[in-house]
Amino acid sequence: MEVVPAWAPAVGFTLLPHAGGFLGGSITKREIPTWYQTLQKPSWCPPNWMFAPVWGTLYTSMGYGSYLVWKELGGFNEKSVVPLGLYAGNLALNWAWTPIFFGAHKMGWGLVTLLLTTGTATATTASWYNINKAAAYLMIPYLAWLSLASALNYRIWKDNRNKK
Repeated sequence: MEVVPAWAPAVGFTLLPHAGGFLGGSITKREIPTWYQTLQKPSWCPPNWMFAPVWGTLYTSMGYGSYLVWKELGGFNEKSVVPLGLYAGNLALNWAWTPIFFGAHKMGWGLVTLLLTTGTATATTASWYNINKAAAYLMIPYLAWLSLASALNYRIWKDNRNKK
């Protein structure tokens, strides 16, 4: 008798990144009209409505990629420590950005967090490439978005440094 249905790990891994997204979303939703709206932003800043669907798509993509790596390596074991450990670290940094940037209004520390997130996402992608190429390719849109987010965070920090 099978205790865990075969589809459960795929669903669990795919949904896991959304947990931090939902928690961060409550902070973001509160801060957009009160604080974020008052900040000077560059002309190329995406509209506010775009962030939730983009992050939802990226979280699903990277979550499914982590499932592919987990499955390929036979679950949690010695072989999966580095690729899934890098991913877990990346996810923790990703989730930390919202409370730092939106919650604490620490734009400079938000940028540092984003740059660390980008570094761990790059390391994760590289470590996944030789395990499961599809999983690594699923990280490419995330890396592109992190590049945009880092540039945007930098500009907002630079243009609003003296704002409390």
